[in-house]
Amino acid sequence: MARVFMKGCEAIAEAAVRAGCRFFAGYPITPQNEIPEYFARRMSEVGGVFVQGESEVASVNMVYGAASMGTRSMTSSSSPGISLKSEGISYCASARIPMVYANISRGGPGVGSIQPAQQDYFQATKASGNGGFEMLVFAPSTVQEAVDMTYKAFDYADRDRNPVLILADGVIGTMMEPVVLPDAKSDEEVAAMKEAKKDWACVGHKLDYPNRAWIEPGHWQTSDMQRANEEAAAVYASWENEVQVEEYKIEDAEIVIAAYGISARISKSVVDMLRKEGIKVGLIRPITVHPFPYKTFDNINYGICKAVLDVEMSIPAQFVQDVSIGVKERCPIETCLSSGGNIISREAIIEAVKKINEKQGV
Repeated sequence: MARVFMKGCEAIAEAAVRAGCRFFAGYPITPQNEIPEYFARRMSEVGGVFVQGESEVASVNMVYGAASMGTRSMTSSSSPGISLKSEGISYCASARIPMVYANISRGGPGVGSIQPAQQDYFQATKASGNGGFEMLVFAPSTVQEAVDMTYKAFDYADRDRNPVLILADGVIGTMMEPVVLPDAKSDEEVAAMKEAKKDWACVGHKLDYPNRAWIEPGHWQTSDMQRANEEAAAVYASWENEVQVEEYKIEDAEIVIAAYGISARISKSVVDMLRKEGIKVGLIRPITVHPFPYKTFDNINYGICKAVLDVEMSIPAQFVQDVSIGVKERCPIETCLSSGGNIISREAIIEAVKKINEKQGV
């Protein structure tokens, strides 16, 4: 297949269109603006609908409505905009409505900066909204991965009837790389996917709530809510088979870097550079950050590993908490951090690795 040169945000939008997304509502915020801009041009070409809502809150609730009718639907934003969408995302989880959204994250907290950061990790993996619902959360480190994850995310959302998040950052969203785009769903395939949802979707018929799988949030009986929570928990438990992770040169590693997204991409180049100097470094890169690949950390040779180095663009560190659970106090954990829009540098990671060696008297 032909490779095309695309910006990350535009590639995400094109992947969504090709996956059969036919409704997008969003609101401008840097650095994700190219996603709604691309949809604004593209949706009319495939018979879809684009809406620029009057706010993030309005936009996510438009997605809630469109997805409730069985249409593959998506929204996107950056950091504080995602916070505003959190109630609508929680409502989709509550009503078991499939939708996909992307967070092209920036510095914070608050309005923060417009530059890239990884300071939304807790929000993405631990508390994307009230009620304790969970989501599959994918963290790309290349534009190609962002394309592949977005395309597949709609299948996961439909299968589980649950929101799915693409957790990217301003680097992935704004950089340009060659990508191979997936085949576009045909009009017939898009129609068939919508038809397959008619047993629960709002399609104009009178809903028989006791016998149907869709319940409007706010119309719960206590027993119904507990049952729905139990059913959702069973779905979450099934995701153990969906864990994705990259292990890179950890077999003989004396220092293992743990990182995700753009930080992992930068760290991987550091591994190759330090290996040339004879420093045995490896990398664990979670591709799904929820569920988290805790078991992968059992593959570290703790007999020779001096430390695990957590690399992330967040101060204070967030990702490190899941790393700590995986390590289980079997070796020290050090950190190499940046935040507020400062992209982690290879030089900083190299310095952090060499400081660990100095501590060990190497």
